[in-house]
This record gives sequence, structure tokens and C-alpha cells, in this order.
Amino acid sequence: MADHQEASVTLPSDPASVATARRYVEDVLLEWGLPVGTDTADSVRLIVSELATNAVQHTFGQSPTFTVDVRLERGEWLRVGVTDSHPRWPRRLPAAVQQDNGRGMVIIRWLTAEAGGRLSVSPTEDGGKTVWIALPWPAGAPARTAGTC
Repeated sequence: MADHQEASVTLPSDPASVATARRYVEDVLLEWGLPVGTDTADSVRLIVSELATNAVQHTFGQSPTFTVDVRLERGEWLRVGVTDSHPRWPRRLPAAVQQDNGRGMVIIRWLTAEAGGRLSVSPTEDGGKTVWIALPWPAGAPARTAGTC
């Protein structure tokens, strides 16, 4: 098995791309040995959906694309990042605003913490950012070596 596996896709910042990003990550995880319907796969699917939605909705047209990176490191840690070129980093909205929206990062933080993972944000060279989650690869998942994605 390889020590490090990676897959990546760049999509247009369009609402239809959210479902495409979700399916892409689901397919990659399945190829790497994580069956659909497991707690980890379901959590990652929702996290990717929320991060991709943020990349589309909150960049205000200033990021024509977003990129989803999926990495499996030593069969121990699954890292998923969504990169856009908008300079504003995610933040929690005030409670009053959260009545209708603004729960995406709360959901992402909760799911990540619940799985024993971490959330981080890192700057990109072009002034944008990548929002990363890192989750432990589930015990018993085979972490198969995948072909080129």
C-alpha cells in the first residue's frame, strides 16, 4: 500500500458543482476502501457538501472555481480540503443571522470533532484559502491503493 494517496478535482463555482464534489469524494473513498454508508463516509460527504457550498455562496463571484483535495496519509489520516481564491476566511455568524443560514461551519466543526479530527484553514499563494478537515481513517477500512484519480 502506498504511504500517501491523493485525488483532486477543480470545479466551477456553481451550485450544481456541490453535488459533483460530493459524488467525486464518495467515489474516491469507495475506491480507497471506505464503503458508502459508514459513519466516516457519511460525515465526509456532508462536510464536503458544506465546504463546497461555502466556496460557491460566500465567495461572491470572486472565485470562478474551487478545488477539492482528498488525501489519505499512511492509512491513518484522511484529509479533505476545499480551496477557493476568495481572501475572506470562514467565520461564525452572529446567532440572529444563523436563524436562516450560517450553520455550515458549525456543522463542519461538530462532525470533525465528533470523529476525533481537526479543522484548519491555510492561506494559498494567490490570496485565497483552503479549509481542511483531518479525520482518523476508520479501523478496519482497508485503505486500498487506488489507481490514478
